[in-house]
Amino acid sequence: MAFFGAVYFLMPLLMFALWKAMGKPFAVTGKKLFWFVFATCFLFYSGTLFCYFITLPYGVEFLLSFQSENMKAVISIGRFINFVTIFILAFGIIFELPVFMVFSAQVGVFSRRIFEKNRRFAVLGIAILAALLTPTPDVVNMALMGGPLYLLYEAGILVIRFLQLDEKRAALKLEKKNRRWT
Repeated sequence: MAFFGAVYFLMPLLMFALWKAMGKPFAVTGKKLFWFVFATCFLFYSGTLFCYFITLPYGVEFLLSFQSENMKAVISIGRFINFVTIFILAFGIIFELPVFMVFSAQVGVFSRRIFEKNRRFAVLGIAILAALLTPTPDVVNMALMGGPLYLLYEAGILVIRFLQLDEKRAALKLEKKNRRWT
């Protein structure tokens, strides 16, 4: 519980250190660094709150639905807290998808076209990830994780398009090529 609390409340500091270390080799400094830290923290907290208020109640309700008159659910506090904290942290981490998509486009690892072209593989990967990370085998909980994750995937593509990262990368390449020939 203390570890979860520390990670949760120190997230801005942890993300600043992470992005400062990751961004330095790729010239992500100044304003860009601020926006990466801000977006990462915002999405992390949004994911944890989404999990806590929307997904977690359905998951716990589903798990408790297996009890009957003859069989009562016995929930230990330690296991329940462990389950809840891991589930909430997992949601916080997977909500980071658009930030890492933008970062990978910023540094030239993947382009927007690659993300757009491979949507079907992304849907498959999201479905598998949602099936693995949700605590229950029902479709509702899987959809409560997979649906927002797919929307975040699309949001990442839109942000890359809005920031024109592919065009800027192509212009930079062309400029370097022209500079080499002159």
